[in-house]
Amino acid sequence: MHKLTPFHVAVPVHDLEEARKFYREVLGCSEGRTDELWTDFNLYGHQFVIHYKPRPEGAADHHTNPVDGHDVPVPHFGVVLEWEEWEKLAERLKAYGVKFIIEPYIRFKGLPGEQATLFFKDPSGNALEFKAFKDIGQLFAK
Repeated sequence: MHKLTPFHVAVPVHDLEEARKFYREVLGCSEGRTDELWTDFNLYGHQFVIHYKPRPEGAADHHTNPVDGHDVPVPHFGVVLEWEEWEKLAERLKAYGVKFIIEPYIRFKGLPGEQATLFFKDPSGNALEFKAFKDIGQLFAK
């Protein structure tokens, strides 16, 4: 197995200030380098960047695929957290009144790959998923 290193992902946002506030205050990310058109954040040790992109006209909602009885938005991104950290995040999001696409719940209960998961969108409509496994060995279980 490879040594786990931080990922880098950059996503478009149509309002930099609104997105900066959301990632700083709601998700608790520390802000790194910033420019007129982008900002780096520390998202649980990963390099996450928001880049300004004008809102597309007539943009459709996300595509979804059914997973465990829920409509999962595609595309989406997020982080696999420690179980206790996931619980803290779920409570933090609820306290901030974040509207969930998929409420926090246990997916694949009693099956290989059992996990805690939740989905929501940032202010620019980017779908995020955060999940946790009581047994991280189940991450790639079949």
